[in-house]
Amino acid sequence: MTLDPTYLEYPKRHRGMDHDLYRWSNLFERAAIKWPDDKRVATWIVVDLEYFPLTPSDKPFRAPGHMQTPYPDYRHYSAREYGTRVGFYRLLDSFAKLGVQVSVAVNSVIAERYPRLVADIVSGGHEIIAHSTDMNGTIATGLDAGAERDLILRSLDGLERATGKRPRGWRSIARSQSVNTLRLLAEAGVEYQCDWVNDDLPYWMTTPAGPIGNMPLNHEISDRQIITVQQQSMDSYVQQIEDAFAFLSAEASRFGGRMLALNVTPYITGLPYRMDLFDSLLTWLAAKPESWIARGDAIFDIWKAQLPVSKRQG
Repeated sequence: MTLDPTYLEYPKRHRGMDHDLYRWSNLFERAAIKWPDDKRVATWIVVDLEYFPLTPSDKPFRAPGHMQTPYPDYRHYSAREYGTRVGFYRLLDSFAKLGVQVSVAVNSVIAERYPRLVADIVSGGHEIIAHSTDMNGTIATGLDAGAERDLILRSLDGLERATGKRPRGWRSIARSQSVNTLRLLAEAGVEYQCDWVNDDLPYWMTTPAGPIGNMPLNHEISDRQIITVQQQSMDSYVQQIEDAFAFLSAEASRFGGRMLALNVTPYITGLPYRMDLFDSLLTWLAAKPESWIARGDAIFDIWKAQLPVSKRQG
């Protein structure tokens, strides 16, 4: 079979990805990143704090974890609300016991309906990342750019009103973006986003509105993926996180700092038969001498100081 000649003439084809959102680079050939106190692995915990409306919107798609049975789907609704009523506070207690600070990706509707939750996040010293308005606020190509801009601004504005501080970071629902998202986020003043999962370190992306950082938040080792999608046990989840940390630590000893990103869901991990194991995992991570557990903005700032925006490479 002969290759179509037009395949070789694709005008955007070049080294790496076929776009100009970032420069291709080899992770193992970059200048070494140094974390504070010579730590090898920056452990970044991101907790999703979400509000699921009883009636899901299927445009442009239905968010993962949304209602499944005909309205009113109280079974799934109340299971998710368990995370905001109970599970999230178990996680906050676990973080407080060890004195660690995390990032919390918050739907702005949470700030309206559960202001005490947002106040407790802030008082615990944790970072708030904007996570759309609610779990009907999905983004994909086909969504009008004006409507997407409004969605982003409503999320940022709502969280700023509740906390007095505008979020620096953004995470889309299901990590889904349109072709306009990066530009709209940069226009709105967002400094970094967490939707592209293709690295073990932050990197710069370019947009017509200026640069924006990406903090890769890998979904493959999220509790949703391992426990809910793959139907594996909490024991298996813990083992995979420990294995990932050990691998990254060994790699960092040769090539410079690495980042381990953990995406945690309160209504999944916050259940009573999983929390003991999560507590043990967090204790194990905090006790590792090469581990630095930190908020996303702290990791981003340390990385940014070592890699100026002029070096926009993956």
